[in-house]
Amino acid sequence: MTSAAESAPAVVPGAVAERGPAWRTTWLLLVFMLVNFADKTVMGLAANPVMHDLGLTREQFGTASSAFFALFSLAALAGSFLTRTMRTSVLLLGMALLWSAAQLPMLIGAAGFGVLVVTRVLLGAAEGPASPVALHHLYGWFEQKDRTLPTAVLLAGAAAGVAIAAPTLGVVIDHWGWRWAFGVVGLVGLVWAAVWLRYGKEGPLAPPVGRRRTPERASASAATRDAIKVPYRKLLLSGTWLAAALGSFAAYWTLSAGLTWSADYFQEVGGLSLRGASLLIMLSALSKGAAMLIHGALVQWSVKRAAAGLPPRLPWPSGVKTGLVMILSGAATVGFAATDVLWLKIVLLLGPMAVTDIVLTVAATAVSRISPADRRGVTLGALTCVFALAGVLAPLVMGRIVDAGATVASGYFGAYALKAGLVTVAGVAVTLFLRPERDARRLGTE
Repeated sequence: MTSAAESAPAVVPGAVAERGPAWRTTWLLLVFMLVNFADKTVMGLAANPVMHDLGLTREQFGTASSAFFALFSLAALAGSFLTRTMRTSVLLLGMALLWSAAQLPMLIGAAGFGVLVVTRVLLGAAEGPASPVALHHLYGWFEQKDRTLPTAVLLAGAAAGVAIAAPTLGVVIDHWGWRWAFGVVGLVGLVWAAVWLRYGKEGPLAPPVGRRRTPERASASAATRDAIKVPYRKLLLSGTWLAAALGSFAAYWTLSAGLTWSADYFQEVGGLSLRGASLLIMLSALSKGAAMLIHGALVQWSVKRAAAGLPPRLPWPSGVKTGLVMILSGAATVGFAATDVLWLKIVLLLGPMAVTDIVLTVAATAVSRISPADRRGVTLGALTCVFALAGVLAPLVMGRIVDAGATVASGYFGAYALKAGLVTVAGVAVTLFLRPERDARRLGTE
């Protein structure tokens, strides 16, 4: 076997990724994210039987869900620093093995609330670096101008994971009980790890890792060496990074709250069965994934138009377009919470509320745009560290608000109103401050 330093290709001028292996890696990482979010989805789907069997209140269940994120943010940052010394292919394999192993103890019949909390903490620590490390690995296969679509494909794995897990795990819970839902996602993660061990490798645009340097690494351009000198402080305090972090925090709040409480909401407030709630969660996830993929395809189309010398159809900065979309989604969330008409809730959920997650793609590509290649893993990890705090807060805060309401319906109204306000404020910040091209010029990282 070769060492990490020997196997990681250098970032040198003219390095070009092969299209076939690049997209094979993209699809593998899509499945990686799919399994990642199936792990998160299982708690929300099993909410009612878990609370019933273990005798938990909604606040206690929200605490158990939030436990997943206890070490998530710190692990995201620590794992991202490891990208400077270890191959991302090795890190991804290790994470998949760890998070799969963390699911399996819940198959034991005697495992109760304490085991549930501990395993969720361990699972969160294993999954914390997943998104930034996967993105950093992916960007070793694609040049900056070509990254939006593969980024959208990878992040759509979150929606795909929810869409596939919701009906599948719903059937598992109905037929074999909620404990086997945990077991199934753990076993699927082990299968992915076996496939990645065979096919996962570094891309030709990946930055070098480890202490060893080859002559090719030493031939990096003067501009690249200058860019490497940009301190993290300037990168993390730029308007682009801060707006990306706030926008991603709001999107992750909606995602985490939905994973934990959507099934309960549609059963208790909407009057649906578990199967009906699972179907609606699946459709919601599919609409989110479709929105991200359509956005990625439109950006890629715009890049081709620009390369052909054609003017853009809508000559606004990406931050303005994304921010306005978020503001629209915030307004739709208010309408969703206020109406008692189920079909209107569904229209809002599958329509304007589904576009919030677009900011996750925009934020990741914007942060990579302003970051030198060797610091990209850390800046992406810091982004995840910040927005993952929403995963800690959303399930717990939403559970407390619902429990504090005069009725379950009124409690959920307050929780969704808070979500709408957060998305709207974040949309305003993204509209005003997310300017990757401007900040890249200012920082000297073009």
